[in-house]
Amino acid sequence: MKSESYKVVLLFNANNIYDRQILKGIGDYLKLHNIHWNIYISETLRYDAKTAFHFDCDGIIANFDDPDIEDLLAKETIPIIGVGSSYHDHVSYPNVPYVAADNYAIIESAFNHLCEKGIHQFAFYSIPPTRYCRWAAVREKIFEQILAQKGYQGVIYQGMTTSLDNWQESLDKLSKWLLALPVNTGIIAVNDARAHHILQACDRVGIKIPEQLCLIGIDNEEVINNLSMVSLSTVKQGTEEMGFNAASLLNKQFAKGKISTEPLLIAPKKIIARRSTDYRSIQDPYVIQAMHYIRDYACKGIKVEQVISEMQISRSNLELRFKESLGKTIHCVIHEEKFNRAKYLLIESSLSIQMISEQCGYPSVQYFYFLFKKLYGMTPKDYRNKYAVNKTSS
Repeated sequence: MKSESYKVVLLFNANNIYDRQILKGIGDYLKLHNIHWNIYISETLRYDAKTAFHFDCDGIIANFDDPDIEDLLAKETIPIIGVGSSYHDHVSYPNVPYVAADNYAIIESAFNHLCEKGIHQFAFYSIPPTRYCRWAAVREKIFEQILAQKGYQGVIYQGMTTSLDNWQESLDKLSKWLLALPVNTGIIAVNDARAHHILQACDRVGIKIPEQLCLIGIDNEEVINNLSMVSLSTVKQGTEEMGFNAASLLNKQFAKGKISTEPLLIAPKKIIARRSTDYRSIQDPYVIQAMHYIRDYACKGIKVEQVISEMQISRSNLELRFKESLGKTIHCVIHEEKFNRAKYLLIESSLSIQMISEQCGYPSVQYFYFLFKKLYGMTPKDYRNKYAVNKTSS
């Protein structure tokens, strides 16, 4: 087969996880089918519109969410496969075979996740209109459509396009919007970067997440999650599948195969539920405040007495409130929070089990092993082997 001689250009801005995962999907297809394309991609992994580009190649796979790339390829006649956002109507799609992230399914997944948590009030944090973020406007409209279909009302806030110069002003305005939202509102952020803005603004003005506002992002951007004090629930897109299908379509074009002109929509892969949507429908202000304190300090070795002292009410009173709101004792909630953190670190981090034991406030790794196995029927090591492997393969 001639595949080894095909010269293929990949036009992406791989400084974000969306493009990187699409590129991974392309690589997965090539490895699976033992295809050896001669691939060009910028050394910076980012297409620069200011750089002159001449296409001496047999085919191109490109991210058409970037209008500069779409403009660059408008008159090219060589085989091109586009990837990018889905749209409301066919006239918005480029005139090339196209693999699209299904925005309706993405927003619907985030909405359903919030509903499953008992949320009945909704908001959407977007991006100001720009030709470089056309997908954001699509997601805004879908949010409005879903709420109308379900009989809910919601609010949309686009905020500012942020830079180092206006970052504090942007946070000030975002904070005011968040403070005006009803308690127990579920917020869908248009992507994880915008979700991070909300986490910072909430921390700044003392809004408790998830006790007062619930938040979910889109993309599963690990860099953003690592920088956030509250771990972020997110929609993991089917980006690797998008890349896989794009490579398959280009290979079919090389083989002169028939390709559908209909956009191929790829649904999101799953919801990754983390602390920012660990919402419980709690109305008692003392329990809300105590839960937030426990989430922040459980792994620092706090005892029930310290929670009581922080709330400044009697132990019997707070214990009764916990029983009525959660059906659990304060001690049980502290214990659960420590193990939730341990499970998260076992799956999401490469920290040693000794370090995880210390971070979660256990006096010895042996005691941590004993309690973990008693509760989950397996050791921390077995838990990591089982679920971390599933995480990387899913």
